[in-house]
Amino acid sequence: MRRLLSQIIAGILGLWLAALYVPGVVIRAYPNSNFFGFALTAQWEIFLVLGIVLGLLNYFLKPLLRALSLPLEIITVGLFTIVINMALLWLLDLMFDELYVPLYLPLLYTTLIIWGLNIIISFFLIKK
Repeated sequence: MRRLLSQIIAGILGLWLAALYVPGVVIRAYPNSNFFGFALTAQWEIFLVLGIVLGLLNYFLKPLLRALSLPLEIITVGLFTIVINMALLWLLDLMFDELYVPLYLPLLYTTLIIWGLNIIISFFLIKK
C-alpha cells in the first residue's frame, strides 16, 4: 500500500514539476474535461487524476512489462526500465487529451523527474 501511495505522490509531483520546467510538456483543463462523469474544472484536479492513473499504471502494469522484457533488461543492465517508464508515460499521454508530452527529450526528462521523485519519496515513505 505504501508503494502505491509513493508512486501516486511521485506521479503527481513529477507531472507538476515537468509542466513547470520541461519545455513542451503541457497540462491543461478543457471546459469539457471529465473523468468517469466527474467534471474536472481546475488544473490541480487534472494533476491529481493524472498522478493517480500514472501511479496505478506503474503499480500494476510495470511489473508485468518488466517481466516480459527481462532479457532486454539483463542485456542493458537495467537501463531498459527507463524505456518502460517512458512507454507508460506515453500511454498516459494517449489516454488523456489534457496531457501533452512530445516524444523523445521532453518525454525522457519527464520520466527522469518522476523516477527521481519516486526514489526519494519511497526512501522516506517505505522504511523497513
